[in-house]
Amino acid sequence: MSLSSVALPEGVAAVIDAGIEYIYSFGPLAEKTVILDMIGMDTETVSYVLGMFLCYPLGLIMLATPYGKARHLFSFLLGAFLLQFTLGVQWIHHLISSLVAYAMILTLPRKSLKTILPFFAMAYMTLGHLHRQYINYLGWDLDFTGSQMVLTQKLYMIAWNLYDGERLAQGKGDRASKKLEKFSLKEIPGLLEFLGYTFCFSTIFAGPANEFTTYARACDGSLFKTPSGKACKPPSNLIPTLKPLIISLVCLGIHLVLGGIFPLLNPEDPQRGTPVILQPEMLARPWAQRFFHSWMALFALREKYYFGWKNAEGAANVWYAGFDGFDENGNELGWETSNNMNILGFELAQDLQSATKNWNIKTSLWLTRYVYMRTGGNLLAVYSLSAFWHGFYPGYYMFFLSVPLITFCDRLAKKKLSPYFSKSKFSLYGLVCMIATSVTMNYMILAFVILARSWGWACYRSNYFFGHIGGAIFYIILLALPKPPATDEKKKKA
Repeated sequence: MSLSSVALPEGVAAVIDAGIEYIYSFGPLAEKTVILDMIGMDTETVSYVLGMFLCYPLGLIMLATPYGKARHLFSFLLGAFLLQFTLGVQWIHHLISSLVAYAMILTLPRKSLKTILPFFAMAYMTLGHLHRQYINYLGWDLDFTGSQMVLTQKLYMIAWNLYDGERLAQGKGDRASKKLEKFSLKEIPGLLEFLGYTFCFSTIFAGPANEFTTYARACDGSLFKTPSGKACKPPSNLIPTLKPLIISLVCLGIHLVLGGIFPLLNPEDPQRGTPVILQPEMLARPWAQRFFHSWMALFALREKYYFGWKNAEGAANVWYAGFDGFDENGNELGWETSNNMNILGFELAQDLQSATKNWNIKTSLWLTRYVYMRTGGNLLAVYSLSAFWHGFYPGYYMFFLSVPLITFCDRLAKKKLSPYFSKSKFSLYGLVCMIATSVTMNYMILAFVILARSWGWACYRSNYFFGHIGGAIFYIILLALPKPPATDEKKKKA
């Protein structure tokens, strides 16, 4: 059906129709070729990457689309189209779970909704993870679970947003509800608005899963008004669009080049073949050389995620979905809404907390706002939900069960060691912390990316369990150290 039959301005509909026909003309490029073999990308990966780049011209069409329902409709249709383009009929999972979720929103009391809807979203995604592992264990083929993970966050958030809206309207909001009041919803969004949000084309592949109110402001134009309602001129989106796009291209290039030089898994059979870092010829090398190879391989792997997140950031900024808006004085608040990764902040982090805050930022915010804050600061709940959200490979749980040890060391070191040293990142102490954090994280994450229990255990063993043993010894030493004397500032507060 042509979009001309939808109630859109004739010019806009014509542009959309032409754009869709142009996009489908790229289909043959996703077929396997000699070039794809050379760069190590299969048909599914090329389709996925092509789909992400297509979000840029689609964003330009979105920018020209009138505010209101036309934008919600476009967001929904193009999101469904991109899923069909990359995943085929599997996009139906996205639609089914969205419609079931909306039915729950219409029928369930808010107090029940905040529990039942997140449970449904997690359960649907969990079944997808289990199905994938059952039919394709250790496989890296793309399927609907990736976009379903982003959808799960959106459904989880909107359930709490509606609950917060009701409680705040009744004057019964708790501390978390009041702190997150700007995301609360007092009314149920229409079906079209809801589907536009859950299928939003610029975030459907790699996220970030933004709040509904953030998405809605970009669709109704209120993004360009101050809190008091004064209209402001939209700032230029050229740099905010081109900068992450260029960064994403650089990251993609680094991933393809370094990934070939420092492979982690078996290039010939990554699913069943022994990983390169566990092959006899690699294990025969000195430990420092082996760990350097692992470090570089993991760095190359991270570049793939940097590409996806930065590419999605630019695609959102094309139509201002990544713009933060204006303050009361009409000053720009920035472009952090769709920023999901601070690359240097992560790579140069001095502690695990800083690294976590700069990695997959919006997922960290989701866990903070809707798990940590709602469970009274329960770290076990945060790590458990994060592990379930990722899937059920043993390597995930080997990693998440190891992280608390490093977290405890970080917290104790800040209390007992940091007060004695300079807080500058480039001081000797800062550099030591930076190196220690990088080495420890790259050791711990091996099991996460290697997936299998036997391979994960073998990775830790080949590194002599230095991260676990060293972390335990360091923690014991920190416990034995006396607390630093209170500073004058702390004495005044006391």
